[in-house]
This record gives sequence, structure tokens and C-alpha cells, in this order.
Amino acid sequence: MEAAERHQGGGCMAMPTLPSASISRCAHGGAAAAAAASTNSDEATCGSPRWIGKSLSCVCIKRKGTYERICMNLTPLQEERLQRLKHRMRVYFDASRQDHQGALRALWHATYPDQELHGLVSDQWKEMGWQGRDPSTDFRGAGFISLENLLFFAKTFSTSFQRLLKKQGGQRATWEYPFAVAGVNITFMIMQMLDLQSKDEWAFDLLYCVAFVVMDKQWLEKNASYMEFNDVLRSTRAQLERELLLDDVMRIEDMPSYGLLC
Repeated sequence: MEAAERHQGGGCMAMPTLPSASISRCAHGGAAAAAAASTNSDEATCGSPRWIGKSLSCVCIKRKGTYERICMNLTPLQEERLQRLKHRMRVYFDASRQDHQGALRALWHATYPDQELHGLVSDQWKEMGWQGRDPSTDFRGAGFISLENLLFFAKTFSTSFQRLLKKQGGQRATWEYPFAVAGVNITFMIMQMLDLQSKDEWAFDLLYCVAFVVMDKQWLEKNASYMEFNDVLRSTRAQLERELLLDDVMRIEDMPSYGLLC
């Protein structure tokens, strides 16, 4: 499966565990917005990487036909966590690195604790939903962080992870989405959706888990099949963005879909 289609811009959230940050919401008008609206779809968002590294983090989301800009003044701790997250996003998976090999083995043992792994290149990986015998070839779209996300999901919400892995619940399609490759696509989607503006590594990893269960719920509701995966991913992104814009959502745990995790 190809990596999810690239989209611009995003959405952002503030975590209460961090020092307080001032938040302002303002209309985003002018020629730039008009140009964006004329060239992009209704899903389109705006937000520029030029904000990265400055004290002001700002993204825009198209909402009800207009653009809304959400701006935050980052604290030093938020800046540090943002830089750490950006670094994680730049790390490619390297099959020659011992720590990357170890993370793959850890994912296998977290997924199949009672099954011995025969090797990092093995037909066993296909059981998890990788495209071939060597899972490292599937990380090109999102890098090492996509493996970290899967491992985080497996360890933090093991019940939800196993339910989605085993395709339990609901009326399933004859041709289902491959679990592991879907996870890589979800990482890629969130990277594009947040436009690197998430201010907390925990928030990114947690949103990944929420996105995965939302995607599977949408999959079932739409009676989707393999060829419709990208459509489901787009509707998943739209739902996440709607929830992140709710006035009472100030952290990932406040999102209505967070309750899907167990």
C-alpha cells in the first residue's frame, strides 16, 4: 500500500502537564487564504514550517468555509519537546542499526509474546500486516517514528492493539487493510496533519493511538475494503481535526474518540 496522500497543515493541541501557554484564535483572511481556498480541496489546511523554531507556533484549519488560525506562544519546555519531536520525525529506519533492530524485535514480542521470531527477515512478519518478509522496506514513508508509534500502541493500549490486529468486532471485509502498513500510513497522516506543530511527544504518540481506533471504526461503518483505505484515512483525518477544534478539547484525553481506547 502506498503512503497516505500528502496534505498541508493541520491542527494542534495543548497538554495540561506543560506550563500554561497563551492561546488565541483569529480569522485568517487576505489573498493567501483566497489562493489556498481556490487551489485546495475542502480538506485543505494552511500552516507554514517557517513557524518552526520560533517562539510562536501557528497553524490554520479550514472550518465551515473559512480559515481559523490557532496560535500559541511556546514555553521553553514546549520548545524543547517540539525540537525533540522534530528530530524523531527526521530519523529514517536503518536496518543496520542495533537499536532499530531491537525496536523491531520488541514490536514482535509485544505483538506475539508467545511466538518466537525466526529473524528480522521472515515470512512471519506478513502475519502482522507488512507487505513482505522484510518490514524495513515499509518504513520509507514515515521513518523510524512509525515503528515507535506501533510499539507505543502495543505496549500502552494492548487490548485495543490486539483487537485491531486480529480484526475483532464488526462485519469485516473479505479484503482487509494490512494492520502494520496501515499504522505507517497513520503516522504519515499525523505528521502532515500537525505540520510538525505538536508540542509534546506524548501527545503525538497518543494521537496516533486515537487515530488508529478511529480509522478502524470508520472502516467498519463504511463497510470498506482494501481499495478504499485512503478514503477511510481521509475521513479519519477530518474527524480528528473536528474533535481537536472543539472548545473543550485542550488535550488528547479530552477528545471524544479517546474513549475508544482500552
